[in-house]
Amino acid sequence: MLHGLSRFNAAHPWSHNDAYIPWVSRQARLVRRSGGTSALDVGCGTGNLLRALADVMETVTGIEPDAETAARARATVAGIRSAVVREGTFDELALDGSGQMDPENDGEADPRPGRTEPGYDLVTFVAVLHHLPLAPTLEKARSLVRPGGRLVIVGLAKETAADLRWSVASLVLNPVMGALRQPRRVQAAPQSMTAPTAEPRETLEEIADVARAVIPGVTIRRALFWRYTAVWVAPTPALPGIRSKHADS
Repeated sequence: MLHGLSRFNAAHPWSHNDAYIPWVSRQARLVRRSGGTSALDVGCGTGNLLRALADVMETVTGIEPDAETAARARATVAGIRSAVVREGTFDELALDGSGQMDPENDGEADPRPGRTEPGYDLVTFVAVLHHLPLAPTLEKARSLVRPGGRLVIVGLAKETAADLRWSVASLVLNPVMGALRQPRRVQAAPQSMTAPTAEPRETLEEIADVARAVIPGVTIRRALFWRYTAVWVAPTPALPGIRSKHADS
């Protein structure tokens, strides 16, 4: 039975990552309503999410380390003046919100005087975080989000028994979604599904422990199709004379 499912899924491929574009776009609209204008998509792949974010945000930047995939992303957003794709790693990304690559950057702090505001109102990672060192990546991502902005993650985690219900549901629904999204049989996956992949190393429990330590207040949930979601809203500075509700806690 599993072999038959695998053959069917291979003939009717669909992107589990693209399935979350509407959810990420909803997060972007919340940012936009609060006055946010800029978005960064880390590991933008072939650019499908970047194109969707360009419909919501005033400026969108995608970074992609794989040269061939970055070229496909540029083709995806060709003609969208508000979208730009940079080839490079997250470690190389400058912290000033310019979207430029800085090979000398150590990913920890921006030493330039007078730099007080991070660079983006929305930072997204879709099926990317497991490619990168977890804690340092979250620390840098936190530093990039402007006050009131959002860090939005759709991630993969190493499966455990705690994931069983979600995995079974995903296994059942996967061919249904394949038949709906790709009704005609194909010989190979579309180009939009050809970005490099990697197996996740950490379990969701391990990811959650690190995330809550690095970005307190993050909301993490299991999700369908072997994914989890995480959202963190960057705190806004308290107004003078107004005590934080956590001040006495």
